[in-house]
Parts: sequence; C-alpha cells; structure tokens
Amino acid sequence: MRVNFFSALGLILVAGLSSACSDRPVGSKQRPFALFFVPSVDAGKLATNGEKLSKFVSQRVSQGLYGKDDGFYVKTAIPTSYVAVVEALGTKKADFVIFTTYAYILARDIKGYPVDAVFTVLRGPKAKATTGGQIIVRTDSGINKVEDLNGKKFAFVDPASTTGFVLPSRLLKDKGVVVGQTVFGQKHDNVVTMVYQGQVDGGAVYHQDSDIEIVNGKPVERIRDARARVMTQFPDVDKKVKIIALTPEIPGEPWAIRTNLFEDAALNEKVRDLVTKAVFDFSSTEDGKVLLEQVATGVGLSEIKDSDYNGIREMVKDAQVNIQEVIAGQKK
Repeated sequence: MRVNFFSALGLILVAGLSSACSDRPVGSKQRPFALFFVPSVDAGKLATNGEKLSKFVSQRVSQGLYGKDDGFYVKTAIPTSYVAVVEALGTKKADFVIFTTYAYILARDIKGYPVDAVFTVLRGPKAKATTGGQIIVRTDSGINKVEDLNGKKFAFVDPASTTGFVLPSRLLKDKGVVVGQTVFGQKHDNVVTMVYQGQVDGGAVYHQDSDIEIVNGKPVERIRDARARVMTQFPDVDKKVKIIALTPEIPGEPWAIRTNLFEDAALNEKVRDLVTKAVFDFSSTEDGKVLLEQVATGVGLSEIKDSDYNGIREMVKDAQVNIQEVIAGQKK
C-alpha cells in the first residue's frame, strides 16, 4: 500500500506541476528550482558547497513530493549585480533568493514582485540577527572622522547594497558630508582592496563584531568585518585599513522565496514549506555551516517575517537618496 500511495501522490503532484506550467514546471529537469545568491559571494568558493545545498534541497523536496530521492531538480546561480537578482524574480527565473535588505525592499515594495522573507543570518559570537555598515580608510590617510571625507574619492559596493550603500549614504547625509568622485566596487572585498591600495580615500562595507580567539594561551582579536575577506592577499589589512564610523544596525539580510511558484495554491504552499525546511536543516550541517560562512560570514539562520523590515522601509523613505536613479545610472 505504501508504494501505491506514493505512486498516486506522485501522479497528483505531477498533474499539479503540469497545470502550473505545462512545458517547464518549476522543479523539472528543464526548469530547475533556482536558488540565487547575491554577487558579493565568490563564485569559485561557493561552487562546491552551493552544489551540496542544491542536492540536499533536491533530495528533501523530492522525498516530500514523490517519496523518493529525485524528481525535484534544483540549481544555484550568482548574477552579475544585486539588481540582476531582483530582476530575476520579476522574470520568474529566481525562486529562492539570498538578498541584501534593500534589494528585498526594492523587489517587494517598489517593484511589487511576489516574494516573502523567511530567514535571516545570525552572525558573530552572540549570534546577532542584525547587520550594519562601516566607513573605512587607510590608517595613514590623515582621515580620522566622517567629516574628513568631504570632497574625497569614495567607493561604495553596489546601489542595492544595504550595508555597502544605503546605510552609509544615510550616515554621510546625516553628517552633512558630500564626497567627491564615487565608484562602485560590486563586492565588499573589492572596496576593501581599493582602500588598501589607495585607489580611493574611503569606502563603505559591511561591519561585523570581531571574535576573540585563544592562541598559545593568549586572547587574540580576529576581525570579522569585510576586511577579513582580503586577509589572505593582504595579511596586514587590519593594520593598514581602519574603521572610522559605524552605521545604525538593522535586521539582517533576508533569505526569501517567490510566492507564485505554482498556480495551485496547495502545491505552492507545500513546495514552499519543503524548500524552506530543507534550507534551514542544511544550515545546521557541516557543509551548511561552511556555506553560511562563505555567503554571509554567518553562524546560523533564524526565522523572520516581512514586517520585521518595516523600520528599514521607513529609513529608505526618509534617507532622500534616490537609489533607483543611481541604479539606472549604473546600467547606462
């Protein structure tokens, strides 16, 4: 009877998938369920563990839908820009997205795309569910406070980066600072490198509290902010690049799922539940812990809901920074 039950269930679900999209249903071999990462992630480092996440989710969802280890196909992707992640939702090419906070608001509130936040990343020794940005400069630059950046060349990450643009822009505005030439590095480590090499006078990247490790019986500080991403190339980056200001903290960036995967509401809800549970379960495995570290220097995931981002929504409205105009300028 068990075999017959799963066979019948499989037929019902296949029918539901077909009715949602007769030629290329989400999760089929022709149209795998697409997990999108933001471009701040190093594609080379992500390749192995991203594939492990795909296989884990594929197996778990297949078991939930069909009672076997395959049948629901999953793939991962890293677009070239933060905005490309948003646009992939609008064209239904992305199904589950690891967002920046602003990119989530851009997708859901400004673009009106059907997407819901389900998790946020926990970071640091205290497993904090918040995130923030920082302003960095070279230690020998003579720049010691934000006001010293007036008229200086400055690097942001991306117009849709919350910690690498939105929050720092608000901080600069509140301080009455107008920087000179601005550039976008696209990745946090690129901005750190630009500051380290003196290509720009200052930069905006993500902040994270340092860890304290015991080495040879003595406490040693281990930086965990964006500078840590280039420690291999520049071992003295913590001495050559310093933090001069921190932005306010906000709820961490959301991991979100598209809400219109299928026309059938029951099937849509079932797949959503299976995928989110699989992703959450994967995060507690050894491979998942490595992936979290690579993707977001995280230590775990925590459930979150859309209303948790109401505060940053108000901040974006009040910031008087026309981010969409900046994004449009980047596309030209």
